[in-house]
Amino acid sequence: MSSRHSILSGIRNNSSSTDLNWSFVQVKGTLEDEFSDADLISCVEFNSTGQLLACGDKGGRIVIFQGNEGKKTTEYDLYSTFQSHEAEFDYLKSLEIEEKINKICWLDESKTAANHFMLTTNDKTIKLWKLSEKDKRIDDSFSNINRNFIGGCDTTEYPEFDHTELRVPKMMATEPTIRSNLRRIFSNAHSFHINSVSINSDQETFISSDELRINLWNLDITNESFVIVDIKPSNMADLSEVISAAEFHPQHCNIFAYSTSKGSIKLCDMREAALCDHYSKIFRDTINGSDNSNFFHELITVISDLKFTNSGRYMITRDYMTVNVWDLNMERNPIETYEVHEYLRGRLGTLYENEYIFDKFEFSLSGNDNYIMTGSYNFFKIIDRNSGQESLFEINKDVVKQKHLRPQKITTTNTTTDSFRRKPKKDETFVDNIDLNRRIYHTAWNPNQNLIAVASTKNLFIFKS
Repeated sequence: MSSRHSILSGIRNNSSSTDLNWSFVQVKGTLEDEFSDADLISCVEFNSTGQLLACGDKGGRIVIFQGNEGKKTTEYDLYSTFQSHEAEFDYLKSLEIEEKINKICWLDESKTAANHFMLTTNDKTIKLWKLSEKDKRIDDSFSNINRNFIGGCDTTEYPEFDHTELRVPKMMATEPTIRSNLRRIFSNAHSFHINSVSINSDQETFISSDELRINLWNLDITNESFVIVDIKPSNMADLSEVISAAEFHPQHCNIFAYSTSKGSIKLCDMREAALCDHYSKIFRDTINGSDNSNFFHELITVISDLKFTNSGRYMITRDYMTVNVWDLNMERNPIETYEVHEYLRGRLGTLYENEYIFDKFEFSLSGNDNYIMTGSYNFFKIIDRNSGQESLFEINKDVVKQKHLRPQKITTTNTTTDSFRRKPKKDETFVDNIDLNRRIYHTAWNPNQNLIAVASTKNLFIFKS
């Protein structure tokens, strides 16, 4: 349960499950244990209509699925797949640039007619892709006739047509084919790894951020961008924090926010100055954010994901241990705090030694802003913001057989022998049995229905309530 009561929710129900009952729909990818590193899913994103679901992987590929309305539920079929990025080498810095897709960002479908546009990025280069459907072709017989007429060939094989008349080609319906066209390449603007890309509400500009700078781009201009945030000190030895995520406001095209490695969120207004080094507001957790006595405090408060709610009234952030909800009118302390895997707090030393503490988990939000979904090790959590109920679900091969997801409970055991003293119950898992190598970094929530996608290594699991 939350360590801080929500101002908005009032009295909460202590039930361990939400009012949403999740059932398995399908899984993408084979469930075999062996796979290559290039097959690991690195980002997942629904488009604004929820009809298309895009996945990027470490091999630089984009795979897109399209919703197919069935009798009982919506299933997603393969729509398109293409190679977005290739591995490169920076000869000036003698660095390899991975082809891994860091972010996918769809443009608003209502403003792009029948075509679909999306931004994809690896560590250094952002690309704009256009997906277009082609479901018609020219009737070959008419094309041949016209070629014969134009070429002065013998037309006796087409006696039914007047040889003095040039016929207009006829279009025939065919099986739809999807074409992915690279429209723009935005490059050479970041010295460090790109961690965020966000489309503006005007659908004409977007921001991209790395550890020290945030750049503003126009979708039609590839050779010029504007640095709107620059926190690089003149002496790098004075560097105290880095940018971890950045996001545009969903309604106000002049407002954006970025988070830092110190656990703070800075809200900026581009109307105030061209360079937004002086933020309009700064949001800090003054209750839990001042515990400097803990050696691991600075590491676990690094914000790994930041999003505005769809209403634009709140911001939500994810750090290593918690999910926080912030009111834009209240800079001191989040109004809601949810613990994701508090059962691991006693194992921070082990997590640090094995570098798990540096894992960056993301989260997704339902279309009505009522639910938050975020991942952990082996498990993902769904939070009902209205009631405060939190449900923990395990992802494994048995999910396909179970059909329905059952909320799980994590039990902390004091000694190793204690775990052998009794077997875990059906819906119970001992914390010692959690596989830390099965991380669930990426999730996505359909904006128009209670349908979720959860990425686990190379597999994409889809559930519906």
